[in-house]
Amino acid sequence: MGMSSLVLADLNPRAEMAALVLLHYLFWWLCGILSQFQQLKVDLLPDMIKCLNDLIPHLISVCSSFVCEGFPDITVSFVCGMSSELLVDLGDDPATAQLGQLKLSTLEDQQWPPDESTLSKSETDVSQGFDLGSPHLPWDHPFYDIARHQIIEVAGDDNFGRKVIVFSACRLPPQHELDHQKLLMYLKATLDQYVESDYTLIYFHHGLTSENKPSLSWLRDAYREFDRKYKKNIKALYIVHPTMFIKTLLILFKPIISFKFGRKINYVSYLSELEDVVKCEQLVIPTRVREYDNKLIASLKPSAQPPMSPPRSPPLPEQVFGVSLKALRQRDPDGDPVPVVMRDTVGFLSEQGLEIEGIFRRSANVTLVKEVQLKYNSGTAVNFRDMEDVHLAAVILKTFLRELPEPLLTYQLYNDIVNFTSVSSDNQAEVMKTLVESLPEENYASLRYLITFLAQVSANSDVNKMTNSNLAVVFGPNLLWGRDNAMSLSAIGPINNFTRTLLDQQHLALLLIQYSLPVLS
Repeated sequence: MGMSSLVLADLNPRAEMAALVLLHYLFWWLCGILSQFQQLKVDLLPDMIKCLNDLIPHLISVCSSFVCEGFPDITVSFVCGMSSELLVDLGDDPATAQLGQLKLSTLEDQQWPPDESTLSKSETDVSQGFDLGSPHLPWDHPFYDIARHQIIEVAGDDNFGRKVIVFSACRLPPQHELDHQKLLMYLKATLDQYVESDYTLIYFHHGLTSENKPSLSWLRDAYREFDRKYKKNIKALYIVHPTMFIKTLLILFKPIISFKFGRKINYVSYLSELEDVVKCEQLVIPTRVREYDNKLIASLKPSAQPPMSPPRSPPLPEQVFGVSLKALRQRDPDGDPVPVVMRDTVGFLSEQGLEIEGIFRRSANVTLVKEVQLKYNSGTAVNFRDMEDVHLAAVILKTFLRELPEPLLTYQLYNDIVNFTSVSSDNQAEVMKTLVESLPEENYASLRYLITFLAQVSANSDVNKMTNSNLAVVFGPNLLWGRDNAMSLSAIGPINNFTRTLLDQQHLALLLIQYSLPVLS
C-alpha cells in the first residue's frame, strides 16, 4: 500500500480517483474469482494479491495517461466501466450492484462500421447465405443461429502444418441475441475435429465491447469445459490486437492457468506480425479488424512502424509450391501428371510412415519445412530418406496441396461437394463418379494417387490410429476450400464427409479411368 501511495502522490486528482477506483474493484474481483471457482484452494489468495500488487504501478501509469494525456474518448468513466464489467455475476455486494449500472463505453464502441459482408465468400458461393435453403446448416439445425454469424472459422494449415482455428470477437452479436451456451458447444464441436492433431488458435480481440462481451460466469464455464483433451495439442494461442483489459485479465488469471498453457499465449499487435505464423491471405480477416489495424499503424511515428509483409516474390523458374498442376505437368520431363512433391512424399511415407501413430496429425519444424520448400522451388532434388523425418514429409505433402492456386477438387465442384450430404446413399456412388470424371486430367491423376496411398494408411489404422474419418478431417480442408480460403464448421463438415466417402468407396470412384501412375512400393 505504501508503494501505491507514493505513486499516487504524483498524480492529479482525476488520475488518482481513477486509479483508486480501478484498484479497489480489482481487489473485489479477485475475491469474486476465489468464491466462484470452488475448485481453487484458499492458499491461492496470496499469489493473486501478489499479482495485483505487481500490477499497481503499471495500472496507475495507464490511468495517468488516460487522464493526463487528454484522450478525447476515454475518461475516468472508462475505468469505472471497466471495473463494473469485471464484476459481472460476482454476487450481491452493494458496491457491485451500483457499479452494474455503469457501462464500459468509448466512442469506438458506439460506432460499429459494418463488415462488407456478414458471410465469407465461400458461404455465398454455395447459396444466398444462411437462408432457409442453406445447404450448410438447415434452419432447424441446433447450431444454425451460431454458424450464421461466422464467429468461428477454419483456415487451413499454418506455416508449421497445424490446423488454424479463427475466432473473431467483432462478429459476436449483442449478448441478448446470442445463446452463449450454444456458442461454447459450437466451439467444442469445431475443436473436436482437430484436438487429436496439433492446432493453432487465432483470436481477433478487436470488436469485443460491453454490449457483446460474454460474462465472467461464461468464461468460468468455458474454462471448466475445455479439459486437457483440448489443451494438450493446441500449440499456440495468438491474441491479435490485445487491450489492457485482456492483458490484465490474463495476468490476474495467472495463478489458475497452467505454466505449459501460459507459454502458448502470444500477443500480436499488428496483422503483419501474423505472417511468421500463417499466410494472412488465407485468413478471412473481418473488415473492422483490418481497418483497426490500419488505424493503429497510421497513429505510429514513422520510426515505430511495424515491418510490412514482404511482397510476394515472382515465381522461380523451377517453382513447385503455389504452381498449378497443369503447369507442373508441362515442365515435367516425362509429362507425369502427378507432381514430384507428391511422388517424393508419398513414396517415402508409404515405406516408413504407415505404422507411425498419429501420422499427419503432428507439426514439423518450420525451418526445415522452409528449407525443403526452397529446395523444391530451386529445382534441387529432395531425399526424405536422408532426413528420416516422417512428420516433415507429411507436412510437406499437406502444405503442397494447400498452396495450390486452386484446390485439387477445384472451385467448380465446391457447391456440388458441399451439397453432397443431401444425396441419398443409394445415389452417392454415381454422383461421386460424375464429379470425379469432371476433374481435369492432372487433378484426377493426383487425387487417385493420393487416395490410393491414404487407403494404405487407413488399412494400418490399428497401429497408426488414422481411420478414414480421421484422414478426412486432416485432408478435407487441403483438398477443397472456398475462394476466400476460410471455412466455417458448417462448410467443413460436408467437405470432410465427401472426403471420407471418397476414401470409403475409392475402389469405385477412382478406378473408373485408367492412367499410368507410379506404383507405390
